[in-house]
This record gives sequence, structure tokens and C-alpha cells, in this order.
Amino acid sequence: VLNYIGGVMSPEMATPKLMWLKRNLPQTWNEAGYLFDLTDFLTWQATGSLARSQCTLTAKWTYLAHEETGWRRDFFELVGLGDLFEHGNLPEKASPVGTDIGRLTAQAAAELGLSEKCRVGAGVIDAYAGALGVLGGFAGDEQDIGRHLALIAGTSSCVMAMSPDPQPFAGVWGPYYGAALPRLWLSEGGQSATGALLDHIIRWHGAGGEPDAAMHAKIARRVAELRATEGDNLAARLHVLPDFHGNRSPLADPHAVGVVSGLTLDSSFDSLCKLYWRTAVGIALGVRHVLEALNENGYLIDTLHVTGGHTKNPLLMELYADATGCTVIEPLADEAVLLGTGMIAATAAGLFPDLNAACLAMQQGGRTRPSNPKSSGRFERDYKVFLEMHRQRRMLDAIR
Repeated sequence: VLNYIGGVMSPEMATPKLMWLKRNLPQTWNEAGYLFDLTDFLTWQATGSLARSQCTLTAKWTYLAHEETGWRRDFFELVGLGDLFEHGNLPEKASPVGTDIGRLTAQAAAELGLSEKCRVGAGVIDAYAGALGVLGGFAGDEQDIGRHLALIAGTSSCVMAMSPDPQPFAGVWGPYYGAALPRLWLSEGGQSATGALLDHIIRWHGAGGEPDAAMHAKIARRVAELRATEGDNLAARLHVLPDFHGNRSPLADPHAVGVVSGLTLDSSFDSLCKLYWRTAVGIALGVRHVLEALNENGYLIDTLHVTGGHTKNPLLMELYADATGCTVIEPLADEAVLLGTGMIAATAAGLFPDLNAACLAMQQGGRTRPSNPKSSGRFERDYKVFLEMHRQRRMLDAIR
């Protein structure tokens, strides 16, 4: 089981949550008749079907979709969840993404203001819908899709890569078979706090305040002015290791902490802008860290498809290209997560013969931002510092 979740089980997955529930709320556990991931709970509410999505069960519930018998019951016995199937009412087989689960019930149709003729498809976790929305154009192109990475970035960030063959390695979740596109293996990494970290920096700094859209835009404008004067050397001695909420990938360390090096007594608005800029650099270098781990383990990623709130931040969008050396594609669809959901719904409704066909027909392309070779030297130095800060943090943690 652990070979298909990156070697370490995250507390974000279902098993640790179920273990906590059983240990801390035993009466609730004993009374439970159904246990769902949110996606499957919604399809149950909509249709009354107890079917579960291959996406949710594979990515969060340790279901091995590539095997004839998907569940490893001995694993659940080992962790004290031998009665999970009794209380969870889990199916023996998961439903592939986009499978027609059934029609809306009369109650659901009335509450939603829709027709009972509406079909409901086996859904996906929200970030996986975003991956379909930005990578759906490569459905069926099994050889080329391994060059492309979905970056779904908002409060936190999720990165997803797909390939025709499994690429298991420690520090990245998966590989999951058929968790998004059929017959493809998906590896998932991410950063636990990115947009949330920039918000935190604004609140924390004496010249900050409420981190609303206007404040982010004001800071971005001032950073642009400062960079016009100082160039890429803006705050060159200020470095941020962005693991303020742990490191999801590639270290898989929920106890990792953030590090800031290079602070002074300056508490002006410009000092906030410099810290914000260098935090954004740290976030982009964190993506590069994940990318390098993927590329060292079988992928050949050179293109990032970015969706989510970060597309509204010009600093991050520039950095994702320049700090990683990748071409960045910003989807024309304003909401790639909704587009991916629509692809699933269209498949379930029978508008297309399968999910691949729906993705190819409905994908909308994007705007291309190439990396700037002139900035590569600056960020190469920053990345060396970034890796050294990881090493020094480990050394400090080891002192007893």
C-alpha cells in the first residue's frame, strides 16, 4: 500500500482520519453505517447510489485500482480498521471517473432546481478536476503528457503529473492508476501553504494589514517599481524557505518549519514588499524542488499549466516560468476546476463516448509565458541557497 502513496501516509488521507475517529469517538464509529469522501457523499446525496469514485478511493483510501482486488484488507487489519467495510459500506470495485452513477433523485432535483433527467458522474477531488481542466487536451497522448504538469495553486498548491507507466518514489503521493484520466498513472505533490503564506506575511509585517486583493495588488505594483530600479538583485540577501505549514513534497515532512534569513530592523512598507517578493521566490523554488524530484524519477516535465488564484498574481506567474525554467501555460478557462467537472458530467450524460473524448473536445487552450533566460543565473544562485537552507535546517533539528 505505501508503495502507491509515496512511502509515507499523510494525515490528509482517509486512513489516519478514520483511525482518529475510531479511537476518539468510538460511539460515533460504532453507529456509522456509511463513510464517504466528500465527492462520493455528494453523488450519494444526488442519486442515492453508494458507488465510490476511483479517484477518491485510489488517492485517499488506499484502493489499488490497478489490481484485480483493489482493497488490501490485511492493511486495514494491521492499523486497527478491520471493521471499516462493516461501518463504511464500501464497494468491492470503484467506479471509473465519469461513469454514469445515475439520475438525480426527486428530492435532489427539487433542491437544485434541475430536472430528474440529469445524469450524475463519478466525480473527482477538486484539484483533480483542475488537472483535467488544464491537461485534458493531452488525453490519449500518452507519450507527450509526461512533459506537462498541472499546478493548481491557491491557498495551498497541488502539482499533478501523469504518465503511461507508474513512477513510484518517496515524497510524492501516488502513483495512482486512473485517478484522473483513464489508463494513466498520476503522481501528486504540493505545497501546504502558498497563497496562505503570502497572506501571513502581510498580516505579520508591521506595514501590512488585511491581505485582501487590493493589498496584494499594491504590493505587486511596488515590487515592480523597486525591481525597475534594482533589477533581479532586489533583496538579494533575503531568503525564505516556505515550509511554514510543513513540507508536503518532496520531503513529505509535516513537521518541517519555515525559515527566513536576512531580516533587518527595517519595518517600512518597502521592506514588506521585499519580503513578499522573496517569499514568492521561495514558493516558486519550492515548485522547482518538486519538479526536479519528478524529473529524477521518470518524468520529463518542461511545461507548467497553472490554474487557481495564483494566476491573478503577476509576480508568481513570472516566477513560475523564470525560477523553474519551464514554459508556463495559463488556461483561457477562468475556472479550470469547473471545466474539468464539466468534462466528467458530459461523459456521464453520454455527450461523448468516453472521458478522453470529452476532454479533447472541451479543452480551451491557454496563454503561453516562456521563461526568461536572462533571469536564470539569478535564480540558480537562489536555488543553491534554498537547498542549503534545507540542509542547515536538518542540521539544527539534529542538535540535541
